[in-house]
Amino acid sequence: MEQAQIAKVAVAAATYSIDKPYDYLIPEPLDGKALAGTRVMVPFGRGNRSSEGVILARETGPKRPGVKVLLSVLDDSPVLDRWGISLALWMRQRYFCTMYEAVKTILPAGLWYQMKEIFSVLPELDRAAAGAQAGGVRGADAVLDALFAAGGSAELSALRTGCNDAEPVLRALCRKGVLTSDISAARRVGDKTRRMAELTMDPAEALALVEPRKKSAPMRYEAVRLLAATGRASVQDICYFTGASVRTLKGLEKSGIVAFSEEEALRVPQPASTQIVPPAALNSEQETAFQHILELTRSGGPEAVLLQGVTGSGKTQVYLRLAQEVLRSGRSVIVLVPEIVLTPQMMERFSACFGTEVAMLHSSLRMTERYDQWKRIRRGEARLILGTRSAVFAPVQQLGLIIMDEEQEGSYQSENAPRYHTRDIAKFRCAQSGAVLVLGSATPTVETAWNARQGRCHCELLRRRYNEQALPRTEIVDMRQEIRAGNSGAVSGLLRRELEENLARGEQSILFLNRRGNSRMLLCGECGYVPTCPRCSVAMTYHSANGRLMCHYCGHSERAGNACPECGGIMKHIGAGTQRVEEELRDLLPDAGVLRMDADTASGGHERLLTRFEREKIPILLGTQMVAKGLDFENVTLVGVLSADSSLYVDNYRAAERTFSLLTQVVGRAGRGGKQGRAVIQTYTPANEVIQSAAQQDYERFYESEIALRRVRRYPPFADLFTLTVSGGDEGAVLRAAAAVRDRLRELMADEAVRGSQPEILGPAPAPVLKVNNRYRYRVFLCGKNDRPTRDRIAWLLREFGRCGENRGLNLFADCNAME
Repeated sequence: MEQAQIAKVAVAAATYSIDKPYDYLIPEPLDGKALAGTRVMVPFGRGNRSSEGVILARETGPKRPGVKVLLSVLDDSPVLDRWGISLALWMRQRYFCTMYEAVKTILPAGLWYQMKEIFSVLPELDRAAAGAQAGGVRGADAVLDALFAAGGSAELSALRTGCNDAEPVLRALCRKGVLTSDISAARRVGDKTRRMAELTMDPAEALALVEPRKKSAPMRYEAVRLLAATGRASVQDICYFTGASVRTLKGLEKSGIVAFSEEEALRVPQPASTQIVPPAALNSEQETAFQHILELTRSGGPEAVLLQGVTGSGKTQVYLRLAQEVLRSGRSVIVLVPEIVLTPQMMERFSACFGTEVAMLHSSLRMTERYDQWKRIRRGEARLILGTRSAVFAPVQQLGLIIMDEEQEGSYQSENAPRYHTRDIAKFRCAQSGAVLVLGSATPTVETAWNARQGRCHCELLRRRYNEQALPRTEIVDMRQEIRAGNSGAVSGLLRRELEENLARGEQSILFLNRRGNSRMLLCGECGYVPTCPRCSVAMTYHSANGRLMCHYCGHSERAGNACPECGGIMKHIGAGTQRVEEELRDLLPDAGVLRMDADTASGGHERLLTRFEREKIPILLGTQMVAKGLDFENVTLVGVLSADSSLYVDNYRAAERTFSLLTQVVGRAGRGGKQGRAVIQTYTPANEVIQSAAQQDYERFYESEIALRRVRRYPPFADLFTLTVSGGDEGAVLRAAAAVRDRLRELMADEAVRGSQPEILGPAPAPVLKVNNRYRYRVFLCGKNDRPTRDRIAWLLREFGRCGENRGLNLFADCNAME
């Protein structure tokens, strides 16, 4: 039998229920280009519609009938190497996503193609002939009129604008032979180049040629003189510095004096300082931790290390020294931070030590900047990568170290498919390359602390602050007593006095409230009516800046009225957000400057606000959790937590852990310079164990209490919690489908292969917010073990759900140990 080259392709159009590697024949003209890791265009489905895909592997095999042929190769060279393909395969198996979703997550957005489908009327058909051949296709006349008005061809997006139901009509007309369709692919971001000029001869010889006409053609002379001094320069720079025109330079090219060439121009943000400063000296505790971790990096790994240190203990200095030594050994480093707001300060420190070897990756960069940074990393020009969770996919070579700062943060887990946790990806990459993973935190997750105590990872402790300063002195304010005393505001009497003292001393304060807007909701005092979002099952938040009610889930906004639309009663403001607290502070402390930092004010950039706070010495920084972590300002001596209860009583098993972490982190922002820090925690439940532990910065006390509770309830780390969420527009259909998922899951988990993990299935239960953007959500929970047999059964259930016709319009997805 005739042999052929066959490509195993992951196809973008394949949904989860039919996702698998598909076989395609590689035609001879594409044989040298269709390599593993390149993207291709392939025909897919019954209609052979063009779809993007990526080649996972190639093989030689018998030429079988019915196997389709690759249409084209989109990349000049592979964009995924062997480790990238193996990572994508691992993510597909672990996170219940398609292979293509995993590949898209690994690669930067600028590398992807925009697909444009163009429909054209056959050249031999005029309007009348096309209408006759359409043969009664409903809606054909409107579509054909639009096509002929556009000159006979138009993009699908343009045709949809004029007719919402255009696509099925267009497909029908293609089947009738009236239209043809063609898909073209264009990169979202192209490579930027700049035109360079250089002399084609010896500088003295070139100057001798242009000097006789120095007076009549001064610009020619100046351009040659500049090139004689620099050797090579961009056309733009030559024109700027000499005043010569492009026409003048082209004249020099015709004379054979100058030659033009194209050079790549990288669009990357430049570090603020180019002066290299060595990392600071370590104290004895830091030096011990550094030496132990460094020895692990030299032993070849893979290893995981928990670096647990009190706030202000100098974990970043240890990171810098580790990075310095690993880079010196010829290996690469990835440093991850949980929030974009933390990247400017961290970038400043690492750039000061390592200069242009540092590349930054996060979603606030322009797409062009992220793409060019990706190119630098792939070529080995940047060996230290700093960024948020997506930076874990950076294509570094010879990886030696991954650092996850504030490893307990929920933002390290993706909320969209694939729902990966950065820590799992980091562990996989370290296992691939023999690297060391450092998990840094003052308040590690309970699972990480448990693993350290069980000897599954190393643990290094930093028990004292770097500057030997004492931890902040913390006081708890019972807000019930404040109300009894007639103070119904968000700022207690004690906190106000502390703020006044700081103002008098010229010191700065940070106030933390994890709720933006003015008021949590409006309430009618007569009938109890609360304005809710028409698309979500939540009360809308009042924003005083624009006088509107806004939904923080779907973005719906409407004008807020003073009167109740139901009974005409007066609407009251319930709860407080950052806008309202800002107004209260300006009334209480009219001479104090207040800088608010939340999602409403940070649209212009976190870095700009933090720079203002530091340089202008603004007395008070008020914000949401953006101000709670990682910030280091030596003049901040007071921290106020306005509502410690807001995250404590929510429907999530991590509520206590998250609250303890937030309180500990924000309290740790005080007293990081040479001055004593103070903290005030306001709460309605001052005796709560979590709040008491956070006030004392006592992680061990919190951990012992929390681990005992989790052992009783079989929460992680004693079991894994899978959440299967069904969503759809009809609540009854969603609830019935969720009940069917529960019943089928119970059947699957009764198998002998998984019975040993003692699986427990609960539900269905509504999500904490039942309806979001007109889609209802019900959940089924599986408490068991995250092993291969369990994942295989969940994956089978997800595929079966997608194939069932009764579930049309419904979605089912699964994640494990969700942070939110």
